[in-house]
Amino acid sequence: MITGVVAHLWQSTLFAGVAWLVALMLRRNRAQDRYWVWFTASAKFLVPFSLMVQIGTVMPHRTSAPMTGTEWLDTATEFSRPLGLSTAAINRHGAASVTASSYLQAALFALWACGVAALMICWLFRWRHVRALLKSARPVSIRTALEIHVPVMSAPDLIEPGVVGVLRPVLLLPDGIARRFTQAQMDAILAHELCHVGRKDNLTAAIHMAVQAIFWFHPMTWWIGARLVDERERACDEEVLSRGCSPRVYAETILEVCKSYFSAPLVCVSGVTGSDLKSRIDGIMRNRNLVGLSRGKKLVLGSAVLAPMIVGILNAPAIHAQDAIDWQTKAGGKMTFEVASVKPSKGAIAPSNVPLTPWDDYSPINGLFRADAPLRVYIEFAYKLWPNELQSRELSHLPKWADTDRYSIEARAAATNLTKDQIRLMMQSLLADRFQLAAHFDAREGPVFELKLAKAGAPGPKLVSHADGPPCDKPGRSPGDGLPSFPADCHSLNAIPKPGTTLVIVGVRDLPMDVLSGALSGAIPLGLGRPVIDKTGLTGRFDFTLEFTPERRAAADADSPVPSTPVGPTPIEALRDQLGLKLEPAKASIPILVIDRVERPSEN
Repeated sequence: MITGVVAHLWQSTLFAGVAWLVALMLRRNRAQDRYWVWFTASAKFLVPFSLMVQIGTVMPHRTSAPMTGTEWLDTATEFSRPLGLSTAAINRHGAASVTASSYLQAALFALWACGVAALMICWLFRWRHVRALLKSARPVSIRTALEIHVPVMSAPDLIEPGVVGVLRPVLLLPDGIARRFTQAQMDAILAHELCHVGRKDNLTAAIHMAVQAIFWFHPMTWWIGARLVDERERACDEEVLSRGCSPRVYAETILEVCKSYFSAPLVCVSGVTGSDLKSRIDGIMRNRNLVGLSRGKKLVLGSAVLAPMIVGILNAPAIHAQDAIDWQTKAGGKMTFEVASVKPSKGAIAPSNVPLTPWDDYSPINGLFRADAPLRVYIEFAYKLWPNELQSRELSHLPKWADTDRYSIEARAAATNLTKDQIRLMMQSLLADRFQLAAHFDAREGPVFELKLAKAGAPGPKLVSHADGPPCDKPGRSPGDGLPSFPADCHSLNAIPKPGTTLVIVGVRDLPMDVLSGALSGAIPLGLGRPVIDKTGLTGRFDFTLEFTPERRAAADADSPVPSTPVGPTPIEALRDQLGLKLEPAKASIPILVIDRVERPSEN
């Protein structure tokens, strides 16, 4: 949680810095243009980049093969992710460190809540003062040629003229103001306040106050607030002058209001004063001809704001393929078995009625689960882990008995039509209850291979859509001599030596591409040593066979016999020639399951 907040804060801070540069670039444009730049920077604190990217990924768009030269997309996507601060070293100290981390989070939350409460109480007292003025105010008629579409009221206080209210604004004037100013000056005051009404400045000010309340500890939110007040007053000044008001009369009016009345107690009560008075008066007297935004500037600004969504749209296939734990949400979240038994197993291994594999090969079990395996196998099954070097290194910190001792598990679920992923979720709950297992996913940066099409839009000859192959109620596609049906079942992946050769043959039937990339990470004996990420952009389910030699044999010498059969293709060659795929080295953030705590199971 803390790392996610830190990531959001530095991204928002950087966005505010960019907004400052943009506002500087627009210094010769209208103040209202700069105002909306600053308001966008304020609103960014409420919307994480990752959320905007996710919105882009779910927007309707056509899926195609991956684009070439998309390094900038990978960089932008990485920027939008929360910080992947590794906690492996902390977690190895056991439950005490987890508890300390929980205490730290609780203390920080309490401090944040106290700050929010103090700020809200301060604003509440100020708002009570404004409410008291409204209750004591009375309707008043003002002589002016301007069209006034909001109620005008007069209050017995020396508060400056201002607009009160967000949804139903009221123009609140101090008693006797019409006697203090000339008609031209009154028209200037009224024109200024009506500009606030038309711009809905109270609404945007209230939104920024919410940002300040949530992120009160961040100085950038207060700096942005000052910029918003400055630019909104300048925007109203520019509009008043554009309506023909004399700059001299208008400047004198503002100075007189500042001398005679107190400023509004809240920024969501839009008044006449505010901003740097000296520079503001200087700008009024100069009354320069200001330019609006050109079409090019509007396009650049719009693209900058929508950039995260654009990244999500263009990179959607890769984002979805790398989402390693999204299956838990899709399967329904936390689930439990109705009844479960866990016993040590020392005899012959009893076969499991559910394959403990990370893909979805599975036959209905009518709610009854039975398995016999070590704890590590159960963990890999429950959390749908593909074997790879980073994950295996983390699981190596499990106690020795987790790999050597077998446990027989028999369980019954209330429902009978379970998916394999739902059984995984029930296993997670059982492991937490009986083995006291506590675990979490942690992002780890490391070397990977990206699985891509060797030629855009051109899969290899052995990679075919399952819809074009034998249906699941018929024998599987033949991979070669001696193997009439391989694999025999749908939703399956098998790797076996090919009889009479030095080859290994892999058969896949009715599985998506992310299963292939996961299997290439370690389940298929390629010897790559790195996780593999699917970047093919291919959707749907596929059938294929792959034949290769796991290791290229050295040339025969005098002491080694010459193989009777020719050596086959390397894994890289087989992927390219048979499936039309290639592996490109890269670096990426990989979700790794970290074990925080585990104990031997309790007795039944």
